[in-house]
Amino acid sequence: MRLGVILLAICIVVFIWLGEEMKQGVQPAANGTATYIIVLGAKVKPGGIPSLSLKNRLEEAVKYLNKYPHVKVIVSGGQGEDEDQTEASVMFKYLQDKGIDTNRILVEEQSTSTYENLLFSKELLPKGTKNITILSNDFHLKRAKYLAESLGFEVDVVAAKTPKSVEIQLKLRERAALLKTYIIGY
Repeated sequence: MRLGVILLAICIVVFIWLGEEMKQGVQPAANGTATYIIVLGAKVKPGGIPSLSLKNRLEEAVKYLNKYPHVKVIVSGGQGEDEDQTEASVMFKYLQDKGIDTNRILVEEQSTSTYENLLFSKELLPKGTKNITILSNDFHLKRAKYLAESLGFEVDVVAAKTPKSVEIQLKLRERAALLKTYIIGY
């Protein structure tokens, strides 16, 4: 009984700590100093429709790219088993439809995880690029930054809002993913 209480207390402390770690992910906020922004993919619905999470990311990307016209963007995301198009191809079309010059858009569509998003996007960057901006939903940025820094990047971020309809589910799942990343490294 006593051991169970101790384990429960440890789990609660770790749960709270991971939540606080996730809140720190939204800093430092990007200001256009990095030449490249990587927009991390998220779920695509049938027919190439961005999920709410992905749509929020793309809306923030459009604002950022319009504010900083010198910045180029890498849209990064492969095709999940239940997706009929790659996340990157859907993002490319969305940005193109919103008036972003396609010469500013690079496409990475092989990745299946946040780590692969960053690793495969790195291959598209000019050699020696150290400073990047990452755009994702607010809950996801701590882990994305951690992974990018493990690949040698200096990172600032743009945070998209997490849709309220999936916020609890995504934040719970992200706590587990963040803990796994801290333990395993990717």
